[in-house]
Amino acid sequence: MVADHTQLMTPIQRLGDWDNNCLWVKREDFIPFSFGGNKARKAQLFFLEIDAGKHDAVVTYGSSSSNHCRVVANMAAQRGIGCYIISPEEASEETFNTNLMRLFRAEITVCPVEKVSATIDAVCNTLRGRGMNPYFIPGGGHGNTGTQAYVDCYEEIEAFEKQQSIRFDYIFLASGTGTTHAGLVCGQLIRCDDRKIVGISIARRNPRGRDVVLESIRQYLMAKGGCFDDATIEDATVFLDDYIGEGYGRYLDSVGKTVDIVMKKYGIPLDATYTGKAFWGMADYIEKNDIRDKNILFIHTGGTPLFFDYLKSKER
Repeated sequence: MVADHTQLMTPIQRLGDWDNNCLWVKREDFIPFSFGGNKARKAQLFFLEIDAGKHDAVVTYGSSSSNHCRVVANMAAQRGIGCYIISPEEASEETFNTNLMRLFRAEITVCPVEKVSATIDAVCNTLRGRGMNPYFIPGGGHGNTGTQAYVDCYEEIEAFEKQQSIRFDYIFLASGTGTTHAGLVCGQLIRCDDRKIVGISIARRNPRGRDVVLESIRQYLMAKGGCFDDATIEDATVFLDDYIGEGYGRYLDSVGKTVDIVMKKYGIPLDATYTGKAFWGMADYIEKNDIRDKNILFIHTGGTPLFFDYLKSKER
């Protein structure tokens, strides 16, 4: 029997003073499956569709550092169905996530990034030719299902605020493929909440990075019948590309120092690819904008295996 984790809420932990503000963190890394994280929250919804459709294989896309691919491979292994991962050779360095994908017996196909789409189609067609019923999950859990996961998360945040009689003025998160960010903004718009949600890009530059988030927001709201003018959606979508450094998966000294500080001070593992960049960006943004006396929530989107890749990199 497959365990049901869909009804579990992740805790919000008070860290205390940070640069004259009160800092809290939502521990998505505590989702009780495969080291948790935002990709585990999204994958739970995708696998509800996979189970209902009686699919016997799952195909997805991501780098060797992909938390999404690790979680999807684990959920597939849990069900005893095949997992087929298409990975760009430009981001194929061995990581602990790669090791876990192999543990879960995922079949990994590495190809140049420009051939990814054609390779996905070829793998799906091959599986269908064998009489199988594959289900394709876009990279990072993109699409309305992934966005819905973080509309749900936003509702959890709002429920916590009511329970604790507090209000978060700012929410910060790592913004990657876009649906985590989009889901939180959609939740805010649907609830008509007045706060600032700030996505710290971990790879994509503006305008493309922000446009991807905006597209996800519009697609979800349109599917749900929401009527929001474009100016409102644009104003609610804050996407910062100031903290990317040399790009996806590239370690920066400032990020490394942030990862070290957070682990030493709070015992919370971040990583240098996603959450470390976001936390560093948040801290810098707070300082540069002289934000004071606010309640600030940081979304810990997981990625614990990558924390150990970071430690390993320090030995080089």
